[in-house]
Amino acid sequence: MSFDNKVVIVTGGSRGIGEAIVLAFAQKGADVVVADVLPADNVVRKLQNTHRCLAVKTDVTSLQSVQHMVSKTLDEFGRIDVLVNNAGVIRIELVEDFPVQEWDRIMNVNVKGIFLCCKSIIPHMKNQRSGKIVNISSVAGKSGYARHAAYCASKFAVIGFTQSLAKELAEYNINVNAVCPGIIYTDMMKYLAEEFGKIRGITPEAAFEALVKENIPMGKPQTPEDIAKAVVFLASNEADSITGIALDVSGGQIMR
Repeated sequence: MSFDNKVVIVTGGSRGIGEAIVLAFAQKGADVVVADVLPADNVVRKLQNTHRCLAVKTDVTSLQSVQHMVSKTLDEFGRIDVLVNNAGVIRIELVEDFPVQEWDRIMNVNVKGIFLCCKSIIPHMKNQRSGKIVNISSVAGKSGYARHAAYCASKFAVIGFTQSLAKELAEYNINVNAVCPGIIYTDMMKYLAEEFGKIRGITPEAAFEALVKENIPMGKPQTPEDIAKAVVFLASNEADSITGIALDVSGGQIMR
């Protein structure tokens, strides 16, 4: 499975799952664009001596920013073969207490951001009559969780959007799929463990262990690398006949 001479854009690629996805594609020979509102110097440094890697500061909620990302990529590499929509945010709270501005922020990043990135890249992929789009959803896109209403709503939306877009683009040889991560110890999960720990009156570490024990049949959390492997597979030629799916990578937390 090689990505030599392929160009991959990863949003939210500066850390966590996004960084793992960037590194995985680079290891397969791809030229990678790290699109993030946060600095991506740490990722670029890891690749600068062995792979072509471009960091573009990108706010996925802004059409102008996303279009700049696409233009920079085409100016630098001349093509776009894979788009991975990984940028995402979360906040957990009861619906009755949930700030409206926080609801809007989650929807803007997690849903509108994917829409804007796809909208801006589709014309190029149509012209070359090929492309792979992989959207990062979540197990929370298939099952509701208390205090996660905004996040769940956004991730359910990602799966619906993925299915619709897959049907729109199939005739152009463009595959659109989603990956649904489970429990992974990233910065987002650290926040969840802290909040969960407060509710139960236990430490974040104990809360994380409890989340794993109570939710994952295989008894172990996933890693960013686990998600990256799934993304790389769906973006490869080996998955040419797969489109419109939402692949669970959750140790059995979700089985559908």
